[in-house]
Amino acid sequence: MTKRNIHSGDMTRAIHAGEQPDPTTGASAPAIHMSSTFVSDSVAGFSAHDLGEDSPFLYARWSNPTVHMLERKIAALQGTEDCLCTASGMAAAAAIMLTFLSKGDHVVISDVSYAGVAELARETLPRYGIDVTPVDMSNLEAVAAAIRPNTKLVHVESPVNPIMRLTDIVAVARMAHDAGALVSADATFASPMGLDAVALGVDLVMHSTTKYMGGHGDAVGGAVAGRADLVKQMRLEAGIHHGSVLSPFNAWLIARGAATLPLRMRAHQQGALAVAEWLEAQPSVTRVFYPGLPSHPQHDLARAQMKNYSGMLSFQVGDTATAERLAAQMIEKLKIVHYAVSLGHHRTLIFWMETAGLMESSFKLEGAALESYRAFAGDGIFRMSVGLEDPEDIIADLAQVL
Repeated sequence: MTKRNIHSGDMTRAIHAGEQPDPTTGASAPAIHMSSTFVSDSVAGFSAHDLGEDSPFLYARWSNPTVHMLERKIAALQGTEDCLCTASGMAAAAAIMLTFLSKGDHVVISDVSYAGVAELARETLPRYGIDVTPVDMSNLEAVAAAIRPNTKLVHVESPVNPIMRLTDIVAVARMAHDAGALVSADATFASPMGLDAVALGVDLVMHSTTKYMGGHGDAVGGAVAGRADLVKQMRLEAGIHHGSVLSPFNAWLIARGAATLPLRMRAHQQGALAVAEWLEAQPSVTRVFYPGLPSHPQHDLARAQMKNYSGMLSFQVGDTATAERLAAQMIEKLKIVHYAVSLGHHRTLIFWMETAGLMESSFKLEGAALESYRAFAGDGIFRMSVGLEDPEDIIADLAQVL
């Protein structure tokens, strides 16, 4: 179901890609098609293997008009040939790894990544005979040393969740491709407005569309965008065999949010920069990490490969005890900023993430890898997703506790 992308500006693509007036009613807004099955007007085989690019809609697990509309919109925004939408961001990560990795294969993955992806790689993939090497992808020598003859996939994340460390995607992609491996990238933090992932050498770009793509914190979803042949493999494996399909209603909500993505990302960046600069001036804050700040240790890389610095930042306030006391005050006193997990919503969200706890559960880093993590996080960080409220109001709310 590959469609030619609309070659025009970001806002035009965000609003119009994948959509057209309803041919029956003339409705300008896209419809929500909740039907699980579709009436056939011709004799067709009863197998998803029989589906072609122009096949009609038959069954909602195979394809759905509303979900397909969102897939075309995301492909246009990301600049790819096609896109597969999934039930969640984790389903998108699983779609990549369980489609393109088999027993005896090897994957190199960022040693700091979304917690669910880190746990999938460390705990699930080895059970299927897949070798996994987590590596600090800010260290290009370590990436090169990790690649093996049987490496089939290199999975990057930039900025990494939650510490805001960056990966030189061009350099990593070149190494992976020289070894014959695919490159996938989790671009959830940056959004399509922040990373031109295809131009940087990425084969498959994944997003938790729950975050910036939807933008309103009311719909869970995921997406993987890339070449048509790769997406076709995932559609059969992950969508049809694994059943990780997106609800049409969630697809409609996410598409509605995606229509304003370029506008929102500009506002997120503006607000995050103002909050980050204010945080740097607070005596109680020991370090702030935001790619748009000159103080970020990889600011030059951010300037080279990011078109938008996003609304995500992290900051330290000292030791664990100090941070836990501050977190308790945030829960009690903050009115505008919500003390909550997740990110990329129109509301500002903040959450304390202790280093020791993450090491025990998701990351399990040791030695130099742990030192690299602690260089950004110390004993822990507050991860902050700066929303669309007036920056001065966000700052005034934070000033109650900092």
